[in-house]
Amino acid sequence: MHLSRRGLQGIVMKPIGPLMREHRLIERCIPVLTSQVRRIRKEKTIDLFIIGTVVDFFRTYADRTHHGKEEEILFRSLATKALSPEHARVTAELMDEHRYARSVTRDLVAAKERYLQGDAASLAGVLSSLETLAGFYPKHIEKEDRHFFSILDYFTRQEQDAMLAEFSAFDRKMIHEKYAKVIESLEGLP
Repeated sequence: MHLSRRGLQGIVMKPIGPLMREHRLIERCIPVLTSQVRRIRKEKTIDLFIIGTVVDFFRTYADRTHHGKEEEILFRSLATKALSPEHARVTAELMDEHRYARSVTRDLVAAKERYLQGDAASLAGVLSSLETLAGFYPKHIEKEDRHFFSILDYFTRQEQDAMLAEFSAFDRKMIHEKYAKVIESLEGLP
């Protein structure tokens, strides 16, 4: 099947389109993080449902879905190109930033788990992780949107079409991957 690059009004779709749309949704989570920080500081307690939902969002959507497309498709494709030193440097920085975001999310999970075990001091870890994510993502997104996505110039129209098709296939498999992990975790319960 050939995926058309033309949108509803004849606008040519480029691979950065889906990535930027994902950026907009990630940006919408930032006020949620900052409101949770304010609430935790005021009430000295965390809302386990909201923190669990935030963790799921960052693990599944921001990291596995969004960063997954960048790393497994875009960056992999870039590795076949003769990048300028600047683009090579920024690509490496973005990979490091993705690893950093994963680390902060793991820290958030660990702090939440300590909180569940009654460690009141873990609130500081939850706060630190939420504040770090809220500060990190806007800068990371700006770097990609404004300073990196010009890398599409390295690709032909056919290569961009193939990348779009691969993005679409990647997204289709995500729901199955997510819920296979959910069932695996449930099967491990007593």
